[in-house]
Order: sequence, then C-alpha cells, then structure tokens
Amino acid sequence: MTALTRWHVGPWTTRGSDPGVPGRTRTLDELHFDVVGLARILGRRLDGRGELQVRLWQNELRPTHTRQCGIHTLADPDDARLLRETAEQALSWLKERAPAGYEFVLTDAVELQPVLDLEAEVVAVDAVIQLAGTHLTAARLAASHVRQSPTTGQWYAGDAVCNWSGPHDTADDAVAVVQEARLQLVEQLRAAGRDDLAGTADRWPPVPR
Repeated sequence: MTALTRWHVGPWTTRGSDPGVPGRTRTLDELHFDVVGLARILGRRLDGRGELQVRLWQNELRPTHTRQCGIHTLADPDDARLLRETAEQALSWLKERAPAGYEFVLTDAVELQPVLDLEAEVVAVDAVIQLAGTHLTAARLAASHVRQSPTTGQWYAGDAVCNWSGPHDTADDAVAVVQEARLQLVEQLRAAGRDDLAGTADRWPPVPR
C-alpha cells in the first residue's frame, strides 16, 4: 500500500458530530461519506453499482466543492443506513492496512493511533513517547519518517507537516539521523527511569520512508 507509506498519527478525515456544526464539523452522514472517500483514495475499489451509489451520495451531500459542511444529511433514512454500513466496511478495510504498531479507530473522525501494548510484536515509537508522559528532547526526530522533495530530490526527516532534519543527499542519510535520535531516545528513557519503555527498542518498526 504505497498510499499508506506517508502515514501520520492523528485524524485522517474531518471531524463529525450529530448534529453537525456548520463550517466546523460534518454531519454524521457527511462523516460517513468521508470514511468511504478515504478508503477509495487509499486504493479500495467498489464494483460498478457501488461506485454509482457513491456518486449519488456525493450529489446529495456535496453538490459543489464550495458548499458549507455540517448541514447536509441524506433525505432517505434507509439510504443513510446503507451509507453507514458502507463506511463500516471501508473502516474495516483501513484497519487491515494500518502500519505495524498502529491502528485505525473511529472516534469523531478516522484516526491512526499507536497501539499502547508494550507486549506487542511491534511497538511504535509514538506509543513509547505517549506512554512516557514526559518531555524527551529526542522524541520528535525519533518518531519521524523520511521523504524526498519532489522539487529538489533531497531527503528530509519529519512528520506529516514539518521537516525536523535535512536536506540530506540520500534516503539512507536521512534514516541515519532518525536512527541516531532513536538511540538518544533510549538513553533518555533510561535516564527517566523507564527501562520498560527503553527495552522495547528492538521491536520498534523500521524508519518509514
């Protein structure tokens, strides 16, 4: 799933509520439509009938890209039920493709969260940082992934919105910076008396790229 290599912790859809708040949160129907749309963006394909149904929902919930969110619902309750069921199927599809050490959950948005289980086969660096509950200077870079600039071809280490290190000439150079930060994070965890967290380092996933 190349679409998931640029993962990020936190919400992957806009937030929804019942009722929606115009301009701020989507209605539940709008949220469910976002869940279906997210899965389609990430590669889930429906049959012809399913694709047609998505277009019909879109016409009713989003007739134009400028229309304000938070006020639109489906007129037919059975149609709303079908949309909710389709969103549940889409969420199940997403859950099966979560990166190792993470899980997709539906709160008031679809969110990618680290699995907070220290006994798990894979323990995400984000989980360790969250469980530490204290400021660790190496944390931000240690939890980074690396990506290439489409304009310069150089590599950076960062999160979904910010670069914390770079530019680097190669992906390996950027990865090495993150790995060094991970070593520092282990030392800082031990200094904070959290040997239990530091001891999971051999089960941290490879640096995402």
